[in-house]
Amino acid sequence: MRVCASLGVAADALAAGGADLTEVRLDLTGGRVPPVTGETLVTYRGPVDLNVLPAGYRGLIDIGEEPLPKTDLRIVRSHHDYEGTPAADTIAARLNGAEPFVYLTKGAYTVQSFRDLDSIFKASQQIERRHVLFGMGEFGAVTRLRTGLLKNEFSFGYVSTPTAPGQFSVKQMKELGDDCFITGIVGRPVAKSLSPAMHNAAFAAAHIPGIYLRFAAESLDGIAEVIREYGLTGVNVTVPYKQQIIPYLDRVTADAETIGAVNTVINNRDRLSGENTDIVGILTALRRAGFAPAAGKKVLVLGSGGAARACVYVLRQHSCRVTVAARNAVTAEKLAQDLGSETLTPAAAKADDYDLVVNCTPIGMYGNGPYPADLSGLHAGQTVLDMVYGSTTPLVQQAQAAGCRIASGQDMLVGQGAASFELWTGIGKMDQVMREAIQ
Repeated sequence: MRVCASLGVAADALAAGGADLTEVRLDLTGGRVPPVTGETLVTYRGPVDLNVLPAGYRGLIDIGEEPLPKTDLRIVRSHHDYEGTPAADTIAARLNGAEPFVYLTKGAYTVQSFRDLDSIFKASQQIERRHVLFGMGEFGAVTRLRTGLLKNEFSFGYVSTPTAPGQFSVKQMKELGDDCFITGIVGRPVAKSLSPAMHNAAFAAAHIPGIYLRFAAESLDGIAEVIREYGLTGVNVTVPYKQQIIPYLDRVTADAETIGAVNTVINNRDRLSGENTDIVGILTALRRAGFAPAAGKKVLVLGSGGAARACVYVLRQHSCRVTVAARNAVTAEKLAQDLGSETLTPAAAKADDYDLVVNCTPIGMYGNGPYPADLSGLHAGQTVLDMVYGSTTPLVQQAQAAGCRIASGQDMLVGQGAASFELWTGIGKMDQVMREAIQ
């Protein structure tokens, strides 16, 4: 992987060692070109004034979409689209259509979906000349790491601070390389997810060149193509897509099929498999709290989405008596029919008669409002697991005040995360590394 260090300030030139070339963006360096060691790319943001170049300069100049200057320097013709990503044919036509004597053509597009990533990949295979093509923003970060795959001359990295959204540091890019493991989390929203911190710590501890990214997707359209095209090792899937992901996969495990929800996708030579490691996470959290699922134990599950389905499944496997209370009566009834639980309306559900209460709703993290059960009767001797992590939710506050035993949502996160990491890499026992990374 060839990496171009993009200077955020002029002083970055002193710390750009390790890069293959250095970009001086005149809009960030006060309009001057600081002394730079090695090959240099001077980038204009506006009219091209060759007089700002040092005497004897022989590097590249990025003129954007400005008129061609009279020079024998190597010219980069670049286009930035801050609104979105067009179709692959449109991208390829623009980059192929630059003047014949332009040394390199560059396209940077705002990525907001898997379809945008798919367009960039397909365009890269149609460009017939020397180019750099990547996606801007967090969703487009994967394009900055697959330099060879996209047939790019180089990729940009920052020195001290990012000069564009979605950038990685020069050091990180050099450590990762073109063929690194790429995993991530797919959902909406994912900004508060602690999974990147966990998995990136595990990659470091295992001495594996790998990274875990966020994909805040408004739709799953194109996800299967992107996983295959960019060679993603796999992804975690969270709300609201744990059930919606299944039709995009080639197969699902027996557990995931019975649950009807997938939280982990594994890419094995372009064959996409779905697994549900929430099972492991739920058992991890309960056992660390000292609660042993067993025949006759009564459990109240709040919610009826993918996480609730995994919870009901694993507790029924241990012969617990499970009741589901959810605002969505249709999905609650379907869950009960599929997995053998009972249902209660929120108005009829009371928490005082259960050994274990599990919250599988996003209340306390992404949502507010009343829980789908009366929790006023919580008391000592009960165990409460709130799958929401990272904050003390109203449920946990009430359970602590009542003297309940608390099973940690972070323990569930760690348990499922370590299981996913093992499926992707073959390396297990990363629980403690992940736990320390998020504490």
